Amino acid sequence: MSDTLKTRAPRNRTVVLDGDDRKRLAGRLMRKLPSTEKSLPQGTLLGDCLVYAASLPRASVDLLILDPPYNLSKRFDANKFEKRPREEYTTWLSNVIRAFVPTLKPHATVYICGDWYSSASIYEAAAEHLIVRNRITWEREKGRGSLSNWKNSSEDIWFCTLSKDYVFNVDTVKLRRKVIAPYRHPNGEPKDWAAHEDGNYRDTHPSNFWGDITIPFWSMPENTDHPTQKSEKLIAKLMMASSNAGDVVLDPFSGSGTTSVVAKKLGRRYLGIDISEEYCLLTERRLEIAEQSAGIQGLVDGVFWERNTLALMQKEPFLGQRTAREPLPLLNQETE
Repeated sequence: MSDTLKTRAPRNRTVVLDGDDRKRLAGRLMRKLPSTEKSLPQGTLLGDCLVYAASLPRASVDLLILDPPYNLSKRFDANKFEKRPREEYTTWLSNVIRAFVPTLKPHATVYICGDWYSSASIYEAAAEHLIVRNRITWEREKGRGSLSNWKNSSEDIWFCTLSKDYVFNVDTVKLRRKVIAPYRHPNGEPKDWAAHEDGNYRDTHPSNFWGDITIPFWSMPENTDHPTQKSEKLIAKLMMASSNAGDVVLDPFSGSGTTSVVAKKLGRRYLGIDISEEYCLLTERRLEIAEQSAGIQGLVDGVFWERNTLALMQKEPFLGQRTAREPLPLLNQETE
């Protein structure tokens, strides 16, 4: 793949690689697993994750994020995944999950990504090996419409655990929303919300529908040319809820490296595996950038802000994670 194939607008912020990047970053890739490692190595591993799975350290992973190819015919760099009958895809996915279950610690969490069609397979395959706890649906408002069907504007993430003992840090993933009609106690004090000079806000418990995710696009500094890139905000929510600082995160289908980048920014250990050398190099480039810029879109002072709210509050363009002018207290209750 060559970055010279596209002519980009002056304000385009897409992360691309040039020849110097590829030479500089090639030595950072792992091309085989260290034979002496008793814990999961940190970095980017080039190759087929299913080939590596049996050699990964047992009971070493706190959080497994599986974003496998959906059951669609789609090209990823030089590799193409072909759509297959649903039963065959279910079997393939079950084998993927089975391969990585031994790497999980007893309290580990697994998130599995899919679309409407592959979700039926995800539930069936996951239920064979894990406790299925919920399905997150997030709004993916991108792409063209259809003249003969409903436009696909959502994707799913299945929330699974290995056991009944698992991490869920609910206070880290509350969503700060603007309160339109705030309730008050009889004495006039705010009820489950906080007053601010620029408006009233409530920290609401996270639900299994996420309408505040922005798909990476050309003017965002996290954007790449990967065809199915997940946003850092999306992965950050999963990671903050289901792991702690210092925990180990594994992404066997790491693509452009969003999981590794978010793990680095949030102080987790990480291993990303991908079969494409170009995407592995792109991951390492993004990890370089993360050393200088640790912001995550929409996350300020440990709180996720409802989309477009923070920009209005600050009265200036939204630039990502930074300290708000007057931090609001975290609230522990939610009022309908």
